[in-house]
Amino acid sequence: MLEFRAAVLHAPLTPMSIESVGLTPLKPTDVLVRIRAAGLCHTDLEVIEGSLRYPLPIVLGHEAAGVVERVGDAARGVKRGDHVVLSWNPHCGQCFYCDRDAPILCEQYLTEGPKALAFDGASRARLSDGRSLQQLMFLGSLGEYCVVADQQAIPVPNEIPFDRACLIGCGVMTGVGAALNLNAIAHGDTVMVIGCGAVGLSAVQGARLAGAGAIIAVDLDAAKLDLARHLGATLAVNAANEDVAAIGKGQTSGRGVDVVIEAAGSSSAFRITTEVVRPGGQVIWLGKIDVGQDVSFRWGSLMQEKRIRRVSYGNARPRRDFPRLALAYLDGSLKLDELISRRIRLEEINEGFGALKRGETIRSVVMFD
Repeated sequence: MLEFRAAVLHAPLTPMSIESVGLTPLKPTDVLVRIRAAGLCHTDLEVIEGSLRYPLPIVLGHEAAGVVERVGDAARGVKRGDHVVLSWNPHCGQCFYCDRDAPILCEQYLTEGPKALAFDGASRARLSDGRSLQQLMFLGSLGEYCVVADQQAIPVPNEIPFDRACLIGCGVMTGVGAALNLNAIAHGDTVMVIGCGAVGLSAVQGARLAGAGAIIAVDLDAAKLDLARHLGATLAVNAANEDVAAIGKGQTSGRGVDVVIEAAGSSSAFRITTEVVRPGGQVIWLGKIDVGQDVSFRWGSLMQEKRIRRVSYGNARPRRDFPRLALAYLDGSLKLDELISRRIRLEEINEGFGALKRGETIRSVVMFD
């Protein structure tokens, strides 16, 4: 059994511990990946804080890149030595939703996901005392190694550094994909992005790449708004002291914006989206809050043919999209360096999540030797 170090969460609202854990032997379609870089995402933080509930103990992490060290006898599409970005959305390819081109709703994915195990419903990791160890979102990448299904390991060009590549696996894919993969943004449209974390800043870039005529970035943090301008926003609005809806309508002769992308994950942001979008415009919700929390809307703001869509993972098709995003970084059209606030060691994982909670970082990336 391969032994390695990983950050293990034993209970909500407690620090993770760095422990030696072991992996079970590979199954035929398994891929063993040595993790080289892993990003700290708000979804991980939600598990730590208890608002997103999974069985414990668990290894968090679902945004990672690394090198393939071993493949099962029946693994396809990937080989030893490949540089890969990991996808957290494996899918069966044949259920009701997969047949309708909605892998994010795959019945096997939705059934197995809450168990925090591998895609086949079995555990791939053990604690030193022999207990089964859960893995977040079919990955559990905050460790030196992880085992994934072959469809989750997506080869990308070796030229893209691992710390930039890992961002593609979640935050960048979600934000850029929401802007590019839904056919919501037409050339010249006015787009508003609410929330300028990693996902929102990626949505700003996606809107730029889609040909938006104006991009309005909204946040409560002046530094994040400055970064949004650098990445393509044409106007920055500080929601702490400015009327977001009034500014959005003021920029569009009173109509409202064509497309609004919510990436803040707050009830007030969800409400604002419906107020600022024009009649016939599109609202795209990317953020999330506790599943038991209510959100209220003014009924009149929902009228006039406004279209509201909740989107996860930017409508990703990882084998198509991950290499494209990597190439976009390499040709300079997609900026990833600016999204990394800190590079940390695995031993600094708890402070990394503390900084994320305090809003001090866009992305901290754990670097592995």
